[in-house]
Amino acid sequence: MQVTTSSKGLRALSAALALCAIGGPARPIFAESFECIIEPHVEVEVSSPVAGVVEAVEVRRGDDVKKGQVLLRLVSGVELAALELAKARADFAQRKNARNADLVEERLISSNDKDQIETEELLARLELREARERLALRTIRSPIDGVVADVDVSPGEYVSDGEIMRLAQLHPLNVEVVVPVAAFGRVARGMEATVHPEPPFDGERTATVVIVDRVVDAASGTLGVRLELPNPDRALPGGLKCSVEFADSPPTP
Repeated sequence: MQVTTSSKGLRALSAALALCAIGGPARPIFAESFECIIEPHVEVEVSSPVAGVVEAVEVRRGDDVKKGQVLLRLVSGVELAALELAKARADFAQRKNARNADLVEERLISSNDKDQIETEELLARLELREARERLALRTIRSPIDGVVADVDVSPGEYVSDGEIMRLAQLHPLNVEVVVPVAAFGRVARGMEATVHPEPPFDGERTATVVIVDRVVDAASGTLGVRLELPNPDRALPGGLKCSVEFADSPPTP
């Protein structure tokens, strides 16, 4: 018996065989989705390395900030004066050493005097560097690119080692989810998943698994998974509820 196949049927059969060969389209690992929380990638509690009185707060809650941007300045009159004094001493030591260079070449001063003059210049430069570092500590800068989540101080307030403001990095975002222990070995780093943020932030977004806990909570029979969700335009805020579906596809390298 001869079997004939139309061109349309042949294309359909070829497509089916191709899907079988590659394992078919990605399928959810579990029938249900899991509740999750979208959180900032990093939250930083900014504090001052030195005690002092706030002179100016350069940002407000909700402002975008860049790494290295000035957040707050402390009153620094004493440190500025110390810097000017150290600079004057360093300039004088340099001029003194330069004036004595000819005497050194003509051997009109002893090697001991030469060493003392050079050491004085070195110490003066080190004192200048120390004064600059002390002044720099009076200016608080952002350690990350992010957004100002909260500001706890105002000009005129005294600060020491407590929190003065809180920053949050919103690109990328962390997606935290708890899954059953059956997911261990099936959910792996590099695997992609579909995240559905709560309204009004509708739509699907793709996140990548970056952490799978290797210690199971015995009481609930669950483990934690963290995904990384790109948010370059910062369209999503942190703190949203969401749901996530894991695709049964091999992890990316």
